[in-house]
Amino acid sequence: MTATDRALHITNLAAQAAVDKMATNIIALDVSDRLAITDVFLVCSAASDRQVRAVVDGIEEALDAIDLDPVRREGERGGRWVLLDYLELVVHVQHVEERSFYGLERLWKDCPMIELPGIELPESVESDPIADA
Repeated sequence: MTATDRALHITNLAAQAAVDKMATNIIALDVSDRLAITDVFLVCSAASDRQVRAVVDGIEEALDAIDLDPVRREGERGGRWVLLDYLELVVHVQHVEERSFYGLERLWKDCPMIELPGIELPESVESDPIADA
């Protein structure tokens, strides 16, 4: 089983919204073979609590434009790791320190990465040095 076309479409929209808000180290993982509850994890980093919230707001606005609202939202109060559950897609926006500590991509390393065609990272943003460690 692989992620549905709809899941891939909303993943691309969410990833582009994250890029627009200067999120870094953006990856998408196809978890459909491992989890029955979702198809894709989108994981991205932000440098501050305020930026985590801005990335979350940007993703919600982009997906709201296609009449898609999260069924669940967690972690907003702390602003260090916010989870948005769109059923087919679960978005994790993490502060770079939480990203490095929890290492979701290490936990889900057996799941294939999804290419994000058309996602253009800003030239000034290469990656998170903490998350890449």
